[in-house]
Amino acid sequence: MDLIRILFAIILPPLGVFLQVGIGKHFWINIILTLLGYIPGIVHAVWVIAKK
Repeated sequence: MDLIRILFAIILPPLGVFLQVGIGKHFWINIILTLLGYIPGIVHAVWVIAKK
């Protein structure tokens, strides 16, 4: 299941975070990072998925 989440994190980072933790602070942080730049959003999403 983590592989699917990581693939979603690469395609659409907030979706990968949402599937891992739901709507919470990490989800909103990831949306902000994705809006500021696509790569920071991916890095944060993969970090959140790998941490859990």
